[in-house]
Amino acid sequence: GLQFLAEMVRSGKKASELANTFIPVPQLLKNVRYQAGQTPLEISAVQASITNAEAQLDGKGRLLIRKSGTEPLIRVMAECEDAALLEETVDTVVASVEKATR
Repeated sequence: GLQFLAEMVRSGKKASELANTFIPVPQLLKNVRYQAGQTPLEISAVQASITNAEAQLDGKGRLLIRKSGTEPLIRVMAECEDAALLEETVDTVVASVEKATR
C-alpha cells in the first residue's frame, strides 16, 4: 500500500494509471506424478531437457521446475508471451520427466 502511494507521488500519476500497468503473461502449469523413491530431477536427460527449455525461453519467458513438498509430483511451470512456445516448452519438459519415470 505505502509503496503504491510512494510511486504515485514519485511519478505524478493517478492511481488508475498505475493500476493499469500490469499486463498478465500467459502461464502454464503441469504436474508429473512419479513413484516414491525416484529422483527424476537428477536424471541427465531431464536436466538436459530443462536446460534446453530455459534456453528456448531466454529473454521471452521463465521456467520453474520443482518437486511438490507433499506428494510425489514434479511441477513444471512456465510463463511466456508466445503461447505456442509456452506449450511446447512445458510439454517437452513434462515428456522428458514422464519418460525418465517409467
